[in-house]
Amino acid sequence: MDKNSPKSYLGLIVVLGSVWGLSEAALGMGLRSCAAFVSGSIMTGVALFFMAAGWVVSRRILGVFLMVVLASFFKMFDALLLSLPLGHGAIGNPIFAFFMEAIAFIILLYVVSEKLIKKPAGQAVLGGMATVLAVNLFPLVKYATGVPACVVPGTGYPLSLYYIHFAVLVSLVTVPLGFWVGVKLESFEIRLLKARAMSMLYYILSPAVLILCLAIITLLRMTGIIDVSF
Repeated sequence: MDKNSPKSYLGLIVVLGSVWGLSEAALGMGLRSCAAFVSGSIMTGVALFFMAAGWVVSRRILGVFLMVVLASFFKMFDALLLSLPLGHGAIGNPIFAFFMEAIAFIILLYVVSEKLIKKPAGQAVLGGMATVLAVNLFPLVKYATGVPACVVPGTGYPLSLYYIHFAVLVSLVTVPLGFWVGVKLESFEIRLLKARAMSMLYYILSPAVLILCLAIITLLRMTGIIDVSF
């Protein structure tokens, strides 16, 4: 990243966090049939995709956690639309997962060699290791929200651990993809800010995306297209 480039990471962090928050609601619609099985594993990979992209455009721990806060805000906004308490398992538990995934991702960023992370294979390793750590931290959710992690029917084994292999496989793809998307977004941002005629568009873009994503969730909830499947 060019330290002297005329860019501020906050705009892209808002865009990424908003789209992530929207995906958390919207993918619930497409994953209803497997919500009791692998949906959590899929969403772990999705979360790490956005964190990888956010890290590339910001190169700051704060950037990643700002995205987590924004995605959590979307979950709480969703709770308001659904008239659900924040401690509901469909709201509080995913928010806890966001923070565990962010902690795992940041820790592994400093464990895996920086030289290795520059390569897609190294990024995949980072994604797989971060997933293993995050998934093993998630059962602690019962101490944070009072709602235990979902378990395999007929057992006391957490679903997140039962499908850990699936979550790792998803993250092996989504994390390198997130790094690639982050590089493309960073390049786009720099070009936009350097073009004076277009720079105003950049400053309008992030709040516009935030408002649009909130509006889409509101519309989908009002029409009943999305239910509380998580």
